[in-house]
Amino acid sequence: MPTRRVLLDECIDRRLAKEITGHEVSTAPEMGWAGLRNGDLLYKAERDFDVFITVDRNLAFQQNLPKFAIAVLVLHGHSNRLQDLLQLVPKILEALNNPQPGKTVTISC
Repeated sequence: MPTRRVLLDECIDRRLAKEITGHEVSTAPEMGWAGLRNGDLLYKAERDFDVFITVDRNLAFQQNLPKFAIAVLVLHGHSNRLQDLLQLVPKILEALNNPQPGKTVTISC
């Protein structure tokens, strides 16, 4: 499986990054992008990343995602707490096998 460049949204606990093994994972705050609006964040992210991971369920409705050259994974855990998101890691890793730019994949329990 190829290594993907993954960006975690600032609303996701940064400790999730070390669980996404086999990939280069950064967070929006690490990149200096904390506080950016979603459209601006996606515009910057598409240049350096393959996949953007968020818990923002409204992102697909607020942005025209097909215009961005980045895949988006939206996590739906029981909550946004780390212990609940950790349960989604196997599905995240599976989704990273074949990310499709401009597409949104929802990952839930």
